[in-house]
Amino acid sequence: MFVSRVQQWATSFGKEINALSARYSGAKLLQKKYKDIEGMIKIEEVDGEELVKKFAEEMERMLGRKMESVKRLAEAAEDADYYHEYNETLEFDYYNSMLINTMDEDGNPVPLGGEFPLEENEHFSSLLVNTQMSNIQVPTNVYNKIVNGVYMSEALNDLFVENFQKDPTLTWQYFGSSTGFFRLYPIQWTPDENGVVTFDCRNRNYIQAATSPKDVVIVVDVSGSMKGLRLTIAKHTINTILDTLGENDFVNIIAYSDYVRYVEPCFKGTLVQADLDNREHFKLLVEELHVKGEGKVKKAMKESFKILNELGQGSLCNQAIMLITDGAMEDYQDVFEKFNWPDRRVRVFTYLIGREMTFAENVKWIACNNKYYTHVSTLADVQENVMEYLHVLSRPMVINHDHDIIWTEAYMDSVLFNTQAQSLLLMTSVAMPVFSKKKETLSHGILLGVVGTDVAVRELMRLAPRYKVL
Repeated sequence: MFVSRVQQWATSFGKEINALSARYSGAKLLQKKYKDIEGMIKIEEVDGEELVKKFAEEMERMLGRKMESVKRLAEAAEDADYYHEYNETLEFDYYNSMLINTMDEDGNPVPLGGEFPLEENEHFSSLLVNTQMSNIQVPTNVYNKIVNGVYMSEALNDLFVENFQKDPTLTWQYFGSSTGFFRLYPIQWTPDENGVVTFDCRNRNYIQAATSPKDVVIVVDVSGSMKGLRLTIAKHTINTILDTLGENDFVNIIAYSDYVRYVEPCFKGTLVQADLDNREHFKLLVEELHVKGEGKVKKAMKESFKILNELGQGSLCNQAIMLITDGAMEDYQDVFEKFNWPDRRVRVFTYLIGREMTFAENVKWIACNNKYYTHVSTLADVQENVMEYLHVLSRPMVINHDHDIIWTEAYMDSVLFNTQAQSLLLMTSVAMPVFSKKKETLSHGILLGVVGTDVAVRELMRLAPRYKVL
């Protein structure tokens, strides 16, 4: 009753404010208005500290339920992998979730379609979903053999349903595999306007849960030999690396030919937080790169090591240099001896660009001494080759079985409503890594993937109604 009366007063106040403002102003206006309605409302003093404490406790309980759900998923996924025996010839029947309930001209379900009940559910932005099943999404750029992983992760379906029954405020639950497939609960998936699913789960919350914070210096060759398709592939490689970074990471980009230059001169000699604004800014600058001159990689490598060896900046955790080139004419062993040996604290990942490999021996030397080298000959090779570095950086965490739960930064997620109109929803996610517990893989540190659930920020806001804190 108190709230409704206040709302009535606010409406009345808004209508009369213009008429009264000529005769009253500021405090006098409020005093007069209060006297007019003093007998209609009741004002109670609120203990602000106690109110905030109550909100905090309610929020802690809510977030705790989300984390417990994710922990159960991680344990179930690791157990499912432990008891699953790899079968190279494994086959099973399946439906295409993008074709379910789709009929042909004769009114029959299309091949791989099938009929499934879908109901509108307010917990999932009023989309049509099936809360008894999960589905698998495979991006078009994933070529790995995923059948065994898909079969193994089916064990999570019952737990998805159980979690939702225990906590109906849960929204999407998922398992993002290190091989690229994405198991999502409940059933609902919408392709893009071309009928293609391009979403890759390893470009979002997967990254933050799968690795510790990292400092990355991207070094790209812009000498004359990198013209044409090679430069296009190099730019796509840089953008893909940037997409794997989050707000806990730090980054900079150096381009080299006859001389070394920072793509953003304002960031010279330092690392910047890899938040969305900085990542998008770097992408715009990378698009403007042009080739010219001869590639002198030695100076670029020296500059990269100096940035990473500078004390007191960056995440001070994992450190890596991403070298993107079509070959190197220089011998730079002395650079590694001076800056990175014997501890090899900085990992160097080399991406050799182009079909024809010229002066590749020096690049391969880096690989032999730093354990990572890949050949990227086409644009289609980029995604999978870039993702491999995550396995390397996650290995210490996997071997130690550090099951850290992470909460992502808030992000805008696209929601498709029944009108087919898209809206943006502010979200955060809680996620946790999943490791292989098999004895034969323990020393190798095999990351199976990441489990998690999304939390709409508006659900958190509901725990602290504005009318109580105004």
